[in-house]
Amino acid sequence: MTLRKESTYTLANGVKIPVIGLGTWQAEDGDVAEKAVLSALQAGYRHIDTATRYENEGSIGRAIKASGIPREEIFVTTKVWNDAHTYEDAKMKLTASLKDLGLDYVDLYLIHWPNPASAREFWQTRNQDVWRFLEDAYEEGKIRAIGVSNFHERHLDSLLETARIKPMVNQIYLSPSDMQEEVVACNEKHGILTQAYSPFGTGTLLDVPELKNIGDKYGKSPAQIALRWSLQKGFNPLPKSVTASRIRDNIDLFDFELTVDDVAIIDGLKGSAKMAHNPDEILH
Repeated sequence: MTLRKESTYTLANGVKIPVIGLGTWQAEDGDVAEKAVLSALQAGYRHIDTATRYENEGSIGRAIKASGIPREEIFVTTKVWNDAHTYEDAKMKLTASLKDLGLDYVDLYLIHWPNPASAREFWQTRNQDVWRFLEDAYEEGKIRAIGVSNFHERHLDSLLETARIKPMVNQIYLSPSDMQEEVVACNEKHGILTQAYSPFGTGTLLDVPELKNIGDKYGKSPAQIALRWSLQKGFNPLPKSVTASRIRDNIDLFDFELTVDDVAIIDGLKGSAKMAHNPDEILH
C-alpha cells in the first residue's frame, strides 16, 4: 500500500491502528512525558503507547486532554504489568490505568511479559487467567483490541489452549539489528500484527554507517531510515523520544521509499546493536 502519515493497519477484529506510534518507555512522568505526547499529537501522531510499568499514564492522559483532539481519533495502548497474576489482579490494573489516563476505554491492552519472575512456576495459568479478563473487558467495550508483548511461539501456543479470542497484536523488541524472524513468522501465521518497540536497537543502531549512507541518498537521518524499513516490512514501529524536533522527524517518513537493494543492506545489519532479552530469563 502507499503509506501516508494517516495510514493504518487493520487488526484481526477490524479495528484500525495507525502505522506508527509514539513509544513512551522511559519518558519521565510529569512535564517531560506530557510535553512529549503533546508534541507528538501536534505533529500528527495518533497512536500513543504506554504501560502501567512506565508510571506515566497520568501525564499521557493530561496531554491527550490538552491536545483538544477528539478521543476517538487517538489510539491509546497500555499494558498489564507482571505483578498481575489473576483475573482479579488484571481487572484492578485496568481500572487503575483508565483512572490514571482519564479515559473510559483504551484502544489496545497487552500482557506486558509472558513469563515474569514472580510467576515463573505458573506462567501458563497466569497468562490464561489474565487473558480471560482481557477477553471479558474487550467484550464489555473497555478495550477495543487485545494482545500480548514479548511473547514467543511457546507462550502463544500455551495461551491459545484456552483463549476464546486470539491476540490481535504482539509487541516485541524489533529492529534491523534483531528481526526476531521466528516470532514474526508465528505472528503472521496467527494473523497477529507485529509491533516494534525499540526500533533503533535502544539507540545503538543509529551509529551504524550503512544507515547513514542510505540516509544521505534521501536526505534522511539513520532513525528515519530504520523506521521506513520497519514500515516497508509491515511492522508497526513505536519510536520513543521526548525531544520535539526528533518526534517530528520520526513521523516524516512518507515522502520517500527504500529500494529493494536498500532493504537488503538493512536486513544485513543483524547483530549490529543490542539484542532482545529472552522472556523466560527476565528478572522482573
